[in-house]
Amino acid sequence: MRPKKMAEMFLMSASTLRNYEAKGIIPPAKRSANGYRIYTSEHAAYLACIQAMSPAFGMETTREVLSCLRENRVTEALWIVKKKDASLYEEKIRLQTLIQDIHLYARSNQAPLTDDWFSIDEVFQKTGAPKSAIRYWEQAGLLTPKRDPANDYRRYCSAHVFAIRLLQVLQNCTYSEDTVKLRRSIAETDHMDIQQIRKLAEDTLTYLDKINGSQLRGLYYLYKLMHLSKADQLEESKPWEDKLDTDF
Repeated sequence: MRPKKMAEMFLMSASTLRNYEAKGIIPPAKRSANGYRIYTSEHAAYLACIQAMSPAFGMETTREVLSCLRENRVTEALWIVKKKDASLYEEKIRLQTLIQDIHLYARSNQAPLTDDWFSIDEVFQKTGAPKSAIRYWEQAGLLTPKRDPANDYRRYCSAHVFAIRLLQVLQNCTYSEDTVKLRRSIAETDHMDIQQIRKLAEDTLTYLDKINGSQLRGLYYLYKLMHLSKADQLEESKPWEDKLDTDF
């Protein structure tokens, strides 16, 4: 199959297809007698895997996994996706703990956010977020701390601390339009409103549930690709959709 037709099948440009080949993400294309690239059902299987894995694992992890697969380092490829899967679970636990802490805070504080204020050093001790990251989030408009009128030092309330913990979770998630929207929502949220922070945390948990399902789909396509890669030659007479069972 010529590059243009293969690219159209996966709704991408021919230049993207050639870029994948140049970076070693997909196997080198065969060449026709006149030197034109010819892509096969094996390339279609790789492209289907890329499109299934990249939204859930990120393009960098997908590239690393498929490069390992091409070099027959299957065990290493599997451990890479396992690490990413474990990381998602860890972020889910952190997020559930955050939601629980927000809930307990809201129940124990009748007046909204009348507790103590914290310095940036104290926020670092509470969250583990580097001070450089906290300042970056402020510069990006994601946080708006108060200023101490006596010395102009930054002051953070409990809602700020909760927002920072939420930003830490999002920072460790795969970059996507959804994470951009969630970060934008944090920027637009009144950081003095604990209920808004809790709603954003719950929305983020829903997003992690979505990614969990997407990872399963990506692993399915990876498994199918690994199965196809065991054979030295693919059955070119069958459409690649039949081989991948894309009605999964």
